[in-house]
Amino acid sequence: MSELTLFQTGNQLPAHLRRSTAELSPLTKSLMGGGNSKRISIENNVWHMLVGGKEVAVNEDRAMNVIVIRSADANRRTFYGTTYEKGVKGRPQCWSEDGVKPHTSVKTPQHRTCAGCPQDIKGSGTNESKACRYSRPVALLLENDMQGDIYALNINASSLFGQGEGRKMGLQQYARFLGGHGVEINAVVTEMRFDATANMKLVFSAVRPLTEEEYRIAVDRQNDLEAVNAVTVSIADMDNVPAAPEPAPAPAPAPVAAPKPAAKPAPAPSAFKVTKDVPAPAEEAPVVREAKASAPVVADGPNVNAILAAWGDDADD
Repeated sequence: MSELTLFQTGNQLPAHLRRSTAELSPLTKSLMGGGNSKRISIENNVWHMLVGGKEVAVNEDRAMNVIVIRSADANRRTFYGTTYEKGVKGRPQCWSEDGVKPHTSVKTPQHRTCAGCPQDIKGSGTNESKACRYSRPVALLLENDMQGDIYALNINASSLFGQGEGRKMGLQQYARFLGGHGVEINAVVTEMRFDATANMKLVFSAVRPLTEEEYRIAVDRQNDLEAVNAVTVSIADMDNVPAAPEPAPAPAPAPVAAPKPAAKPAPAPSAFKVTKDVPAPAEEAPVVREAKASAPVVADGPNVNAILAAWGDDADD
């Protein structure tokens, strides 16, 4: 089986010039701007490599061989509230890192909990789907470059929950199959392949077990900062998408002057002419009235190789 080369340019560099993202010099990092994380996107069934949110390479092969070395602890949820436009990136209106409640950074949570959210109801999205979508970020190594860069990939709902046939499964089904046979997902080379019947949907299958040296590398690199960031950084940070600007505060209403009291009408001229001072009448004491007793209130009443061999060989799409 020939090794799949994802991005030819980088792999043709002499060994003494090659660097992982974590090993880049301050000079290069400062000029890159906007972060230097590497991601893989699967838009239009093409592999795209993004660095700091900017596309730098593409690959049109149908499949890619990788080692999954880390995953987020839970499925993520995202709600955009707008229709997808190709090439236009935006920050979700609401999202959850644990699938239980909105993230603390969300300015406009759709509900206090994900379970009770109206965006999690079938029909809230297009074609009877849910407006709030599931995904799972993972960190990957390329089979032919295990000492190289670590890539982040966001597994969408159809690739995560899809039920495949034979060797080609959705990621959750694939992990359950391996786990059910006592095999760790980071102990095998995994083929990610575009599903021939759907757009932007991946299916997963095991290619071979790792060698002892390869497995040691995979285990060691799962704790690299690149791997940790691949599955824990915020959505906006991963794509270098700026947060939506805060709405400008509404202008304060102009102060309203209190109405002036109406002028008292001038008294009608008296028919009598005052010829001497008249003393003011004595002030009478207020009359105290006895309160009547109120009626009472009435209250109301109350082995890996053998496993892989058993699958058989499927023809490529």
